[in-house]
Amino acid sequence: MLAEVYRNCALRRICQADIADAYEHKHQTLSTHNPDAGLLKMCVDITKSLFRNLASEGLVLSESTLKTLRATYLQAAQEAISRYENDAAINSLRFDRHEERRAVEVFLRGMTLATDSFLGDPLGVPMISNWSRVTHAVPDIFHRLMDAVEQDHAWDPTAETRQPVS
Repeated sequence: MLAEVYRNCALRRICQADIADAYEHKHQTLSTHNPDAGLLKMCVDITKSLFRNLASEGLVLSESTLKTLRATYLQAAQEAISRYENDAAINSLRFDRHEERRAVEVFLRGMTLATDSFLGDPLGVPMISNWSRVTHAVPDIFHRLMDAVEQDHAWDPTAETRQPVS
């Protein structure tokens, strides 16, 4: 969706907006070994989408370019871990270097899986349809989305389990 916004809107017209007073973040497990679940799946999906969007804009993503990107990510991630560890120490916060490094390794694996998939089939599964096509296929899509947001928003955050507010 962000690529579609970037492609169709002037940069000065793009901004972030909150669409709800409260947002329930659905935390995912790291999913170290399962590329079909958790953060590893998200990493693969997002990376493939990014590569395909960049390629559709004319950027040539060769195998060597993608290897360089992974090496650059690894170096930047290692530097970030050191900065965050120092920041945590200054602020007397707990920091688990091993867990952070493990997350970096999982994301690097996700990038590798996405790279292999992209190089094997650069077109892959079609990208998400633009909103013009969606509204033609499902004319009331925006009303359905608003209803879904309203239903999702009408819950009691203090309850043990998710239950509608009476």
